[in-house]
Amino acid sequence: MGLGVGIFLSAAGAILAFAVTDNVSGVNIHTIGWILLIVGIVGIVLSMIFWSSWAGPGYWSGSRRRTTYVDEGPPGPGF
Repeated sequence: MGLGVGIFLSAAGAILAFAVTDNVSGVNIHTIGWILLIVGIVGIVLSMIFWSSWAGPGYWSGSRRRTTYVDEGPPGPGF
């Protein structure tokens, strides 16, 4: 589940839990809304955790290892 899906589920769940006032026989819309809201929030949190771990530890702190190429010039007269 990505960040977009988590936001969509959270929004749909909040709408069903708080904004819908109709009743449907056999289905509790408010409970479905709360379930979608919780699943969406968990999806957002997990997406953020995995998103930050993709870059590896210390990636954003500026402590990345730098590689330097040294050109020693043309070969000497013996080559």
